[in-house]
Amino acid sequence: MIIYQKKVTLAPDFSPMSVRGLLNHWLVPQKMQHFLRINQDILVNGHYLAFNRHVEAGDQITMNFSEVSVKVQDYELDERQSFSVLYEDDDLLVVNKPAGIKTHPNGPGENFTLMNQVAAYLAKQDKKAYMVHRIDQATSGVLLIGKTPIVIGILNRQLSQKTMSRQYIAIANDPEQTLLEHATINLPIGVDPYNKRKRTIDYITGLSAVTHYQLLHRKGPAATLAVNLETGRTHQIRLHLAADGHPILGDPLYFPTDPTQRLLLHGQTLRYTEPFTDEQRTVTAPIPDIFNQYVD
Repeated sequence: MIIYQKKVTLAPDFSPMSVRGLLNHWLVPQKMQHFLRINQDILVNGHYLAFNRHVEAGDQITMNFSEVSVKVQDYELDERQSFSVLYEDDDLLVVNKPAGIKTHPNGPGENFTLMNQVAAYLAKQDKKAYMVHRIDQATSGVLLIGKTPIVIGILNRQLSQKTMSRQYIAIANDPEQTLLEHATINLPIGVDPYNKRKRTIDYITGLSAVTHYQLLHRKGPAATLAVNLETGRTHQIRLHLAADGHPILGDPLYFPTDPTQRLLLHGQTLRYTEPFTDEQRTVTAPIPDIFNQYVD
């Protein structure tokens, strides 16, 4: 039984390559390619074409997916919509997550998270919600969600191959103005043995973590930073900046003495390649108003 069908017409400037080369170029996982081949579920202009045969500009590629190994999580539906939609197509949804709401449930039956709200939103389209990545509960910003299972493996490969990138805006504490114009923080991260909610720098068993930042603006003791990640560890930006002596304003875990009403960390920009195309897409989440007092 076909559970999903994808049709793509190759662009006029497409350079000929084999069917296998095309699927590899699109980052289609090998397991999906296997089922497309043995079931002859990939058609070129309406006919099955062996994987070593070439496709050309203008060819219509039809992929019928009957075997998909992505686990479907049935989220409880939450009809509230605290998020705003930044971009949407047949396969993907990009939303602006507000601060203070968890990205996903930690267990079955849990409700009132962003994914519960997105699941309710997509249920009206007879679609499921598939999480691609997450951001901390206290962080706001851009979040990418799959609407079909076949794109999840492709997007995961974009993440692992670092062809998908996210940029954050952080307001860091810098009263002595010692932050550099740009720098890289390379410190391994592990779970804090004294507080499971926190992470700590762990040179023995910690996982590699690399953060790059650029100083954008200074205002009094506050410094506005553009931050990019090479890795995606839990609390990575928050812990790295705190370990560098410049915690983020409003961070209840790593700067608990600061009175700012929320964590001033925002996922501003997401860059990725549209699945089954070469189209590069950039989606930007507006900076929350609370940040304006530090950048004016």
